[in-house]
Formats: sequence, structure tokens, C-alpha cells
Amino acid sequence: MSARDLLRGRPLVVLTGAGVSTDSGIPDYRGAGAPVRTPMTISEFRSGPAARQRYWARAFLGWSRMGKAEPNAAHRALAALDPALLITQNVDGLHEAAGSRRLVALHGRIAEVVCLDCGDVTSRAGLQERLAALNPGFGDSLGPLTDRPDFDVELDDTTGFVVPACESCGGILKPHVVFFGENVPAPTVARCFDAVDALVENSGALLVAGSSLTVMSGFRFVRRAARAGVPVVIVNRGATRADDLATYKLDVGVGPWLTELAGVAGALTAP
Repeated sequence: MSARDLLRGRPLVVLTGAGVSTDSGIPDYRGAGAPVRTPMTISEFRSGPAARQRYWARAFLGWSRMGKAEPNAAHRALAALDPALLITQNVDGLHEAAGSRRLVALHGRIAEVVCLDCGDVTSRAGLQERLAALNPGFGDSLGPLTDRPDFDVELDDTTGFVVPACESCGGILKPHVVFFGENVPAPTVARCFDAVDALVENSGALLVAGSSLTVMSGFRFVRRAARAGVPVVIVNRGATRADDLATYKLDVGVGPWLTELAGVAGALTAP
């Protein structure tokens, strides 16, 4: 039996990672050839104005470069598959843009900004306009920049960059994503566990696409499924943390594989 035969006709929960979005021009942290990067932690972000100036200066330039990314074949295929739940570790919003309906953005959405003081959630696009108005010409004289996977760029000199405060309370603005060192909200985790548990009753399967499963936030769902006897199919370039838990592990590109799977699913549901 092939992996596609295993998935055919079953209820699915899908877990996706950065490898699903690389074809949209968004780099990942751990893919083949990816340089070692140290992301900003929540404690560093909270440490003072200098850290936040560095973050938002890099993010200002990165957003202008990657903020217009479009869904690729993998996103479109998953939207067509329409699983019982799509759990994504990505913050780029491309699954939503492709039309996925039942979706949990495990680590939040980069398109939103949250105030750490009053909790007000606003648009990242709106903040970009404020940043541009406060920092005219910033970055214009820079040479080629290296894009990072979290919608910012490699940039050392952020001197003079002005960071605005929350328009509601004057508080600290942070991208509405889970930073390293933060926890995924408990209700979000519970919803994902419930979906995985339902696969036992419904003879479903868990499909992992484009994730090395290095961080516990995604790995725990694979571990939960495997312990319950739910079939697990992993499609990812390179090894993953859960290779030994997988019913099938496929070292192939996610876009073509998912496109073919979606075609099979479409044929099954056609009149």
C-alpha cells in the first residue's frame, strides 16, 4: 500500500511547516542549505527599546520584500483537500489566502500586530504605513539584503529607526505571533489535540507536510497520533524529528506530491 492509498478516503488532519511556503519565496530555518539563524526571543524583545528598534527596522524592510507573497501549489492543493483541520506552524497567512477553511494558525499571524499593554490587535499593513511615515528613506541606500524566514532581513545598523507606540494606549507593539520562548495558547493546543483524537474514532490519518518537527509545538501532535495508533504520513525534504513515528516518510517536494494527492481526492469526490 502506498502513502496515497493509505490516505485515500480517510478523514485527515494536516500539519504544515515552513517547507510548504518556500516555493512562495519565504525561506525556512532548517531546510537544506539554510544558514544557522538565531531568532529573537520574547525575553529579548521585552528587554528594552534597542531590541525592539532592531526587530522593527528589520521587519520594516522584510515586510516590504515578502509581504506580497502569494500561495503556491502546495497551499492550493491543501485548500482543495479541505481536511478536517489544517494546523499550520507558519505565520504567513498563505493557507488562508489559498482558501483553506478549517484552520489553526498555531503560531499566530504576521499580518496582525498586538499591543503588549492593552491587548489591542491591529493590522500589520497599517503599522507598515506608520513605520514608513516615521522613517522616510530608511533602507534606500542599502545593498542586497538577505531575507529571513520570519519576514525580516539581516541588518546590523538600525540606528535612528523610529518605532511607534500603540495608538490606543501608547504601549509596546509586537507582531501577533508566538516568539521563541512563548507558549502557544492552551485553547489552541486543545483544539488541535481534539482534532487528532477524533481521528481514532473516524479511522483518520495525520499528514505532515514541509516540517522538520524540530519544535515541540508541532511534534506533540504527531506523537499523540502515533501513540493512539493513527497512521502518520510525513512529506518533507530531509529528516524529521518524527521519522521513527511515521507510517510513511517521503523525502520529496511537498508541492508536486500534494498536488497529486489533491487530484486523487478530487477524483474520489467527483460525481
